[in-house]
Amino acid sequence: MDKKIGNLLLATVAITAIVLFGGCKKKEQPAPKPANAPTLEKAEKTAAKAAEETKKAATDVAEETKKTAEKVVAEVEQTMCPIMDGNKIDKNIFKEYKGKKVYFCCADCKAKFEADPEKYLVKLPQFKE
Repeated sequence: MDKKIGNLLLATVAITAIVLFGGCKKKEQPAPKPANAPTLEKAEKTAAKAAEETKKAATDVAEETKKTAEKVVAEVEQTMCPIMDGNKIDKNIFKEYKGKKVYFCCADCKAKFEADPEKYLVKLPQFKE
């Protein structure tokens, strides 16, 4: 009987070893990549292109904003003499008229304005509505 127990024990150990080391589990193979699957290199190129396009768009928006701001300032802020077309103003030579400062390029232009201010209001952005 001892021999039967020994054979039974040996058979149990053998079956256990086969299951553990030989395994019943089927090894899974990794799924193959589809032919059109993006690679890391393609993804990096796409991201770089998107970043470049975003940067260009931001630059374009900034330039347009600056141009618009300059246009708005030019429409509201006086930069040229209303008497001498094309002459830049001197911020030290001005006359207050109807609660707003009117600037001139020289004292002679200021005197001409004081003689007939209504004649020059159409050239002044601060009086446009």
